[in-house]
Amino acid sequence: MVKMSHGLRAKTRKIMTKHPRERGLSPVTKSLQRFEIGERASIVIDPSVHRGMPHRRFHGLTGVVVGTQGRAYYVEVRVGNATKKVLVRREHLRKVKG
Repeated sequence: MVKMSHGLRAKTRKIMTKHPRERGLSPVTKSLQRFEIGERASIVIDPSVHRGMPHRRFHGLTGVVVGTQGRAYYVEVRVGNATKKVLVRREHLRKVKG
Protein backbone atom coordinates (compact mmCIF):
# COMPACT_ATOMS: atom_id res chain seq x y z
CA MET A 1 0.00 0.00 0.00
CA VAL A 2 1.02 3.58 -0.63
CA LYS A 3 1.17 5.89 2.39
CA MET A 4 -0.90 9.08 2.24
CA SER A 5 0.82 12.45 2.30
CA HIS A 6 0.30 14.49 5.46
CA GLY A 7 1.58 17.84 4.18
CA LEU A 8 -0.18 21.22 4.39
CA ARG A 9 -1.42 20.92 0.81
CA ALA A 10 -2.75 17.36 1.15
CA LYS A 11 -6.26 16.82 -0.34
CA THR A 12 -6.25 20.20 -2.09
CA ARG A 13 -6.51 19.15 -5.74
CA LYS A 14 -9.64 21.26 -6.39
CA ILE A 15 -9.24 24.01 -3.76
CA MET A 16 -5.76 25.05 -4.84
CA THR A 17 -6.11 24.99 -8.63
CA LYS A 18 -6.95 27.89 -10.89
CA HIS A 19 -9.22 27.82 -13.90
CA PRO A 20 -7.31 27.87 -17.21
CA ARG A 21 -8.02 31.56 -17.95
CA GLU A 22 -6.86 32.63 -14.48
CA ARG A 23 -3.54 30.77 -14.56
CA GLY A 24 -0.27 32.52 -13.78
CA LEU A 25 0.59 35.17 -11.25
CA SER A 26 -2.10 37.34 -9.67
CA PRO A 27 -2.33 41.08 -10.33
CA VAL A 28 0.00 43.28 -8.27
CA THR A 29 -2.95 45.19 -6.82
CA LYS A 30 -3.89 42.11 -4.77
CA SER A 31 -0.62 42.26 -2.85
CA LEU A 32 -0.90 46.04 -2.41
CA GLN A 33 -4.35 46.13 -0.82
CA ARG A 34 -4.63 47.40 2.76
CA PHE A 35 -6.95 46.31 5.54
CA GLU A 36 -7.93 48.28 8.62
CA ILE A 37 -8.31 46.66 12.03
CA GLY A 38 -11.99 45.81 12.53
CA GLU A 39 -12.63 45.41 8.79
CA ARG A 40 -14.26 42.21 7.51
CA ALA A 41 -12.26 40.04 5.10
CA SER A 42 -12.77 36.70 3.36
CA ILE A 43 -10.00 34.13 3.15
CA VAL A 44 -9.69 32.94 -0.46
CA ILE A 45 -6.45 31.03 -1.02
CA ASP A 46 -4.43 32.11 -4.07
CA PRO A 47 -2.50 28.99 -5.14
CA SER A 48 0.07 30.97 -7.17
CA VAL A 49 1.43 32.59 -3.97
CA HIS A 50 2.84 30.12 -1.43
CA ARG A 51 3.95 32.59 1.24
CA GLY A 52 1.46 33.36 3.98
CA MET A 53 -0.96 30.70 2.78
CA PRO A 54 -3.40 29.60 5.51
CA HIS A 55 -4.48 26.00 6.06
CA ARG A 56 -7.09 24.76 3.60
CA ARG A 57 -9.76 24.43 6.32
CA PHE A 58 -9.98 28.25 6.43
CA HIS A 59 -10.58 28.65 2.65
CA GLY A 60 -13.84 30.50 2.01
CA LEU A 61 -14.39 31.68 5.59
CA THR A 62 -15.02 35.31 6.53
CA GLY A 63 -13.70 37.01 9.63
CA VAL A 64 -12.57 40.27 11.19
CA VAL A 65 -9.04 41.69 10.87
CA VAL A 66 -7.71 41.92 14.44
CA GLY A 67 -4.05 42.83 14.01
CA THR A 68 -0.93 42.71 11.88
CA GLN A 69 2.41 40.92 11.93
CA GLY A 70 4.85 42.17 9.34
CA ARG A 71 3.07 42.08 5.97
CA ALA A 72 0.42 39.63 7.16
CA TYR A 73 -2.85 40.14 9.01
CA TYR A 74 -4.45 38.28 11.89
CA VAL A 75 -8.03 37.39 10.96
CA GLU A 76 -10.40 36.12 13.64
CA VAL A 77 -12.62 33.39 12.17
CA ARG A 78 -15.31 31.20 13.67
CA VAL A 79 -14.80 27.48 12.98
CA GLY A 80 -17.72 25.61 14.48
CA ASN A 81 -18.07 26.92 18.05
CA ALA A 82 -14.42 27.97 18.33
CA THR A 83 -12.91 31.32 17.39
CA LYS A 84 -9.49 31.07 15.75
CA LYS A 85 -6.87 33.69 14.88
CA VAL A 86 -5.37 32.93 11.47
CA LEU A 87 -2.22 34.64 10.16
CA VAL A 88 -2.79 35.37 6.45
CA ARG A 89 -0.97 37.49 3.89
CA ARG A 90 -2.84 40.06 1.77
CA GLU A 91 -2.80 37.92 -1.39
CA HIS A 92 -5.15 35.42 0.25
CA LEU A 93 -7.65 38.02 1.55
CA ARG A 94 -10.57 39.77 -0.12
CA LYS A 95 -12.52 42.74 1.16
CA VAL A 96 -16.15 42.09 2.05
CA LYS A 97 -18.56 44.55 0.48
CA GLY A 98 -21.29 46.04 2.61
